[in-house]
Amino acid sequence: MSTTAPRARRRRSPAVASALTALTLLVPAGALGIAGPAAAVDCTTVPWMDTTKSAEERATALLEASTLHQKYRWLNEQAANSPQQTEFRGVVYPAQLECTPTVVYSNGPEGVHGAPGTTAFPGPIAVASTWNLELGYEKGSAQAQEAFDKGSAVVLGPGVASARTPLSGRNAEYFGEDPLLSGLSAAVNIQGMQGNEDKPVLANLKHYVANEQETDREESSSNMDERTLREIYDLPFEIAIKEGDPHSLMCSYNQINGVYACENPILTTHLREDYGFDGYIMSDFGSVHSTAPSLDAGLDQELNRPVWYTPERLDAALAAGEITEEQIDAAAFNVVHAYIEGGLFDIPAPATPLPDVSSEANRAISQQIAEQGSVLLKNDDAVLPLSDEEGLTIAVIGPTASAQLNAEGVSAKSVCSAYFQFRRAGVLSCDHLIDPLTALTERAAQNGQTVLFDDGDDVASAAALAAQADVALVFGYLRTGEFADTPDLRLDGNGDQLVEAVAAANDSTAVVLGHGTAVEMPWIDSVDAVLATWYPGDRMGPAITNLLYGDVNPSGKLPMTFPKSVEDTPTSTPEQYPGIVDANGIRQVEYSEGLQVGYRWYAAQGIEPLFEFGHGLSYTSFDYSHVKVTPQSTDGKKEIRIRFRLTNTGDREGTEVAQAYVELPSSTGEPSKRLVGWERVTLAPGEHANVEIVLSPEDLAELHLLEYWDESAGAWTTATGTYTVTVGGSFDAEAASSFRIR
Repeated sequence: MSTTAPRARRRRSPAVASALTALTLLVPAGALGIAGPAAAVDCTTVPWMDTTKSAEERATALLEASTLHQKYRWLNEQAANSPQQTEFRGVVYPAQLECTPTVVYSNGPEGVHGAPGTTAFPGPIAVASTWNLELGYEKGSAQAQEAFDKGSAVVLGPGVASARTPLSGRNAEYFGEDPLLSGLSAAVNIQGMQGNEDKPVLANLKHYVANEQETDREESSSNMDERTLREIYDLPFEIAIKEGDPHSLMCSYNQINGVYACENPILTTHLREDYGFDGYIMSDFGSVHSTAPSLDAGLDQELNRPVWYTPERLDAALAAGEITEEQIDAAAFNVVHAYIEGGLFDIPAPATPLPDVSSEANRAISQQIAEQGSVLLKNDDAVLPLSDEEGLTIAVIGPTASAQLNAEGVSAKSVCSAYFQFRRAGVLSCDHLIDPLTALTERAAQNGQTVLFDDGDDVASAAALAAQADVALVFGYLRTGEFADTPDLRLDGNGDQLVEAVAAANDSTAVVLGHGTAVEMPWIDSVDAVLATWYPGDRMGPAITNLLYGDVNPSGKLPMTFPKSVEDTPTSTPEQYPGIVDANGIRQVEYSEGLQVGYRWYAAQGIEPLFEFGHGLSYTSFDYSHVKVTPQSTDGKKEIRIRFRLTNTGDREGTEVAQAYVELPSSTGEPSKRLVGWERVTLAPGEHANVEIVLSPEDLAELHLLEYWDESAGAWTTATGTYTVTVGGSFDAEAASSFRIR
């Protein structure tokens, strides 16, 4: 489809260790040591460092030269990545062979976690809100460069999930509720991360699969039928694997239908056999619960310290006949092969991290994401953009507008990135933060305007300040993050009361949100404008200022539906969320809503959301017309072209994300129409463009754009009948046409 970045088709051989080619190795005897560190060797002489050989040949050579316990080392992150260390919390290994790299992993879908001197990029949910795949690629490339310079060669990210409930603590780490948007956003992020040949980094796609809540994530089972699994929760992973080709993938904490993800056969049947994944599969921290079942399922590497993949437990499983040496070889091969093919053997990351790896170029990417990913949800009476009129007085209210901490310890840094609930801190250091108050004050001064500030701790004081101003800007926030779901979707820090009080005191009030998920807005009718900025990163100040003053025209679109209340969501019963704890202490979470997730739920149930999927306003307006689909009749395998005219009917330049949806025949049982493509189009006032969204035969087959999962056939199927196409600026698109599949 025309929205995808250039495909990086880098299919690797699915070789397994049982078929390893025997090679004659010219390796000094010291390199084969078992008990202690191997003798130093000239790395140019060992075959696994011979760059004239293929990655398969090099990985085979290394494993052929290894003892069994040296192969075990590749099955654990810490052991594999510390070649000459022999003890890990009481677990003993032989030294690894010489000429094998130290490979450090770093967490972070948003940026390099826990490392000072890095760029704080906006959260992935904000990246998805740009609907700009090229920008997502650039972010992945920039983040990988920073991770490498900080000494890391594997990045634990990107992540995908389906925003089954807006209460999920990690929604900000993912790309929203639609499988296509989510999968393609992850794919380009992976391509960007793995595209730096001079600073090689491996991406790690996580968390597979149905990891849709933080509540009892390690003791819960996501229970659903196969069609729901394939169409909603697996599909973004399938797309990211096929289009992004990640070197590694992480299985999640939860069970799927009663079987832990890291010992679930779908690691092989779905990921490897059906989707063609041929990298290595690692666990999440502490998500392994067995030795033989995990290895049987296809888990290659245990993350962090050795627990289940220790030499003692692997030896015991071998002795009992529960596993085979061929399985050990296969798992070790998957890890080593990915490291070699990804360049980690040849260009190691620096042993000493650089103190500050951010750059103006990377911070410019961060700001661009914040500008394109912020969503103008409401703008009555054209309160925004702010006027450049001299003498204007602007009241800026709320703790997240300023870099200074309020009485509760909240500041702009609190919404720079997602929140680690157990650490009570943001996941990124945000060292280069420019807060909104600073940027707004500087911009206002250029116009001879005055900015007044109140942190909002005292609601009455804030309202009094607002009454003195021509316009009031209220900065509200909702902090979410790993380790806990949010109890509700209301603003933190007495934010709802603050907004109501300010709106009552000033007739021109706009709300600027810092958040990681959907937000309820009981005050929506009292305010004139709402700008959703998600967690906008360290350039939040300039980005928000540019948007509020109209120096940048808002173009972001929601990647998830905003409900009016939690009661309106697909998971409103205890059985659905958070689930019911059974006699074994496992929370059984019933995905009984089936395919009705996100916009599909609201459409199927006839529930009007607060803001629909794909919604986002501009300071100009757009009109859609002349929709035409060709061919009018097809076998479902030929190229389909969706054409329409897009016109800027306003008085300023703007960018519109034009979206195309298709409703399948009723015989398929699909709950609603689905997203099949989009285009970002920039137009001058009065200008029109004839836009074309192309669904290629490859896209139709690999992305399942027009298919549904037929459980009786156990396969993706294209139904015969009429397909209705709608195009527009959100899910509520109405300009329509149709075609038939015969």
